[in-house]
Amino acid sequence: MMFSALAEPNRLRIVELLRDRPASVNEVANRVNLRQPQASKHLQALKLAGWVTVRPLAQQRIYVLRPEAFMELGAWLTSFERHWAGRFGKLDSYLERLKER
Repeated sequence: MMFSALAEPNRLRIVELLRDRPASVNEVANRVNLRQPQASKHLQALKLAGWVTVRPLAQQRIYVLRPEAFMELGAWLTSFERHWAGRFGKLDSYLERLKER
């Protein structure tokens, strides 16, 4: 669910916007060029997927990125990096052995 939320281009743009600073629904709508109901729908999907949290500020709701979600993503990507580094290391060793022959 986390990745499918980011697969939608507007949601990815919203995440990139929120990287700079938290924002209200209206700010997001204006900066991403969406109508307010559309922005609300996308923000709700990001919230359900765990990418953002919301905090009340007077009559507004301010959306903030959840750092934990990005740390989880980073750890997941690092596991692939380690996997492929090991595989490429084995390939390097194999190619060196072929050169020696």
